[in-house]
Amino acid sequence: MKKKKNQAFSWRFTFFMFLILLITGTVVAAGDSLDTDKHVLLKLKSYLEEQNRVNRGRYSEWDTRNSTPCQWYGVSCSPDGQRVIGINLSDNNISGDMFNQFSALTELRELDLSGNTIGGAIPEDLNRCSSLVYLNLSHNILEGELKLTGLNSLEKLDLSMNRRIEGDIEVSFPAICKRLVIANLSTNNFSGTIDKCFDECWNLQYLDLSSNNFVGQIWSGFARLVEYSVSENSVSGALSGSMFTNNCSLQVLDLSENNLEGQLPGEISNCKNLAVLNLWGNHFTGKIPSEIGMISSLEGLFLGKNSFSNVIPESLLNLTNLAFLDLSKNNFGGKIQEIFGRFTQVKFLLLHGNAYTGGIISSGILKLPKVSRLDLSFNNFSGPLPIEISEMKSLNFLTLAYNQFTGGIPPEYGNLPQLQALDLSFNQLTGSIPLALGKLSTLLWLMLANNSLTGDIPPEIGNCSSLLWLNLANNQLSGEIPPELAKIGRNATQTFESNRLRNDRIIPGSEAYGISCLKDMEFSKYAPQVQQ
Repeated sequence: MKKKKNQAFSWRFTFFMFLILLITGTVVAAGDSLDTDKHVLLKLKSYLEEQNRVNRGRYSEWDTRNSTPCQWYGVSCSPDGQRVIGINLSDNNISGDMFNQFSALTELRELDLSGNTIGGAIPEDLNRCSSLVYLNLSHNILEGELKLTGLNSLEKLDLSMNRRIEGDIEVSFPAICKRLVIANLSTNNFSGTIDKCFDECWNLQYLDLSSNNFVGQIWSGFARLVEYSVSENSVSGALSGSMFTNNCSLQVLDLSENNLEGQLPGEISNCKNLAVLNLWGNHFTGKIPSEIGMISSLEGLFLGKNSFSNVIPESLLNLTNLAFLDLSKNNFGGKIQEIFGRFTQVKFLLLHGNAYTGGIISSGILKLPKVSRLDLSFNNFSGPLPIEISEMKSLNFLTLAYNQFTGGIPPEYGNLPQLQALDLSFNQLTGSIPLALGKLSTLLWLMLANNSLTGDIPPEIGNCSSLLWLNLANNQLSGEIPPELAKIGRNATQTFESNRLRNDRIIPGSEAYGISCLKDMEFSKYAPQVQQ
């Protein structure tokens, strides 16, 4: 009897120890050796080849005759070569649903499937890849809700540019926050609120939630990050001074295109390392805080499309690193403020959509030595185009469209050696197109549409060999299209459209000229032939 009891005890003890070993992972199971890892990879290869019968990626090169998968394309192994720890099949023409057995690779730390067309929902199997440190599924067409609750080791997550992943993110955050440093969820279809999701993500430094459908209040803990973007959502409410703590770590803050309102708090100056501040496209009001002038590291200041006061603080002149200044669409009115002519370090100056009526010359902005992009479009400027613009030798992009300028185009504009874009469309310009514009060898865009220009198209425009976009529509031009225009690049616009409606003497060219022409091709026999 005693012997039977001992046998029963021994059996129970053995079974108990087996359970302990099974739970602790000591028992060797599938996926716990390089051979079993290789077997999983071959299943992955077979699955991908079945899903993608043409234009296969380099995974098709995986060769069973090679004894170790550590030498296969896109596969990385541990330093001792005993386990597969990484798979990188980015940009490999993979389509179809995602492989659902990655968890069999029990030491997998890095998985990059970005830049493919993988669809369907993120499989539940991925949630069991508890060793994953880096996961990149960006630039695919994944869909469904995000439920990544088991990735407790994750440090870097990129799900951007899928566009179809939806629902709220409260299931995954803060569940996977423990070690997370970088999270990019941008350009998807996420919704819901975000004000509490990241409170426990203490290691998080980079968070991009842009281009989704998030609503509600802004997350108040963003100041402890290095970069934070929630642009292009529907986040609302005001920014309080308490959000910008004394230990603010921000270098990039992008809150653009939301529904934020109220005044911008001066405490933002606590973010002493801030390089980019983008508040474009909100409903901010009141004065621009003078304290911003204390952020000496600031390189980009984007305050456009708000309702700020037209008083620009003198302290902003202390921003000696400021290169990008956007105060467009604030409806300032009147003349351009003279302070703008003193931002001598600025390279991009965007003042469009402000209902300005004057001050282009008196403000001094045409003497700024470093400006490469000047946008004064969508204002109420009138009178002749300023000849002084021709002295801005650093200018790359000049946009004066949608104003009320009159008179001719100054031929001196042909003396801008670095000009890449010239947009004078939608004004009241008259006269002929200056021959001197043909000297603009670096020009990519020439937009002269919707004016009252007359005369022939100068053949010298053909010397603009870099030209990709030429739009002369809705003028009163006449004559033939010069054969020299065959030299310019192709474009897809109706370049000469509506000129024929006013003067049927203009002769359309052909698609071979790299410029789009009239749809009525009955005149094409008059078009000059392209020299092969």
